[in-house]
Amino acid sequence: MFRGKRGSRVGALEEGTPFASPQLPEAVPERVLLRGIFEIQRESCDVVLGQKTLRWRRIQPELPAEGSKCHPPGREESIELEGIFSVKLKRRCSVKQSGQGTLLGITLFICMKEQPNKLKDSTLDLINLSEDHCDIWFREFKKILEGSTNVLAHSLCGIPHVVTSTMHIIMGHIQSVDVCSFSSAGKLLRFGFSAMFGFGGRTLALAEKYRWMSPSQRRDFAVLKALAKLQPEDCKISFLPAGCSRDEQERDAQQSPGSESAGQWQTIQGQFLNISIMAIPCLCSVAPRGFAPNTRLNNGSMALIVVRNTTRQEFVKHLKRYSSIKNQFNFPFVETYTIEEVKIHPKSHSSGQNQQEEGGDQATLPEHTFPWNVDGDLMEAASEVHIRLHPRLIRLYGGGLEETNDSKVACNCI
Repeated sequence: MFRGKRGSRVGALEEGTPFASPQLPEAVPERVLLRGIFEIQRESCDVVLGQKTLRWRRIQPELPAEGSKCHPPGREESIELEGIFSVKLKRRCSVKQSGQGTLLGITLFICMKEQPNKLKDSTLDLINLSEDHCDIWFREFKKILEGSTNVLAHSLCGIPHVVTSTMHIIMGHIQSVDVCSFSSAGKLLRFGFSAMFGFGGRTLALAEKYRWMSPSQRRDFAVLKALAKLQPEDCKISFLPAGCSRDEQERDAQQSPGSESAGQWQTIQGQFLNISIMAIPCLCSVAPRGFAPNTRLNNGSMALIVVRNTTRQEFVKHLKRYSSIKNQFNFPFVETYTIEEVKIHPKSHSSGQNQQEEGGDQATLPEHTFPWNVDGDLMEAASEVHIRLHPRLIRLYGGGLEETNDSKVACNCI
């Protein structure tokens, strides 16, 4: 088991500073993110954080030039970053001590395969007393653990890459971006760029109960578990197609009070496996072309994608299309709309039943609420959710996708 022990302490080493230790193999293809010295299991080690692995090698003392013998290089050890599911700053606290206590280093919590069907958790302590040194490493680990579905960074820059984002800032590339507001019962819940209800929401709710797993592991596990208990939601969906101005909407409502269908609003209802609302393309590693490849960052419209009830086999075919070059919407049970506003009104409540079957904690998802996946965050709503688009509400650094000829003005309604 990886577990650092208290012993002699190692001072901080600034990244890029040369030191006398065996060099790690240069043939490693992955890019180095950080490099420094930590004490691991009472030994001073040269530690390298790569894009996929954390590697370390014991630092050997230098021998005098006239020495007849040389110490062999220390054996390199490593762990895969996808196995790390949590990171914390390690501190020593006492009853008399105020504040957070004395910093000792960083503790990594690791999920390891013990047998083909069994997992066990372990820890690895990286000991270092420098606050600045540990803070840099801690922030990098936290960023890695956030996962790979940052749809905003992907859609803005084409890739969630720190150097790419920095270059956009330096060069002053500013992109206007459409934003959605989510409200229920007249109360604002939050702002966001994308949302999934049904399969997407239940999958995230399941994944949140397995936070001890690494991001990729719990994502795959939750998808498989949600597919095993796949069932539709009975919903009524009312939406305002793109191109219908709010003045026309209000005028039609005055002419036919209490009737949405009398105006420009359209309504569909039935059994739906998944409902997606996307204001941006939502590119990510799971969907390289985007969850909504036909929308843009600031064209003043959202993509409404509804997947009606079908067999599990056909639904899986639809999901697999997101990672390929084939059209993921070319199925008879998938419908797409270009909209400016939408109301999702669930008529049944199956999430509570799912939770009891899974043995989940009732505190994780309160009773009589429906799980939503909003930009990768779990949102719970007890009734109808009203989603409105606010064109070009915010300006962010980035290049964006190709420009469109849409001449819609920026949102000024809030």
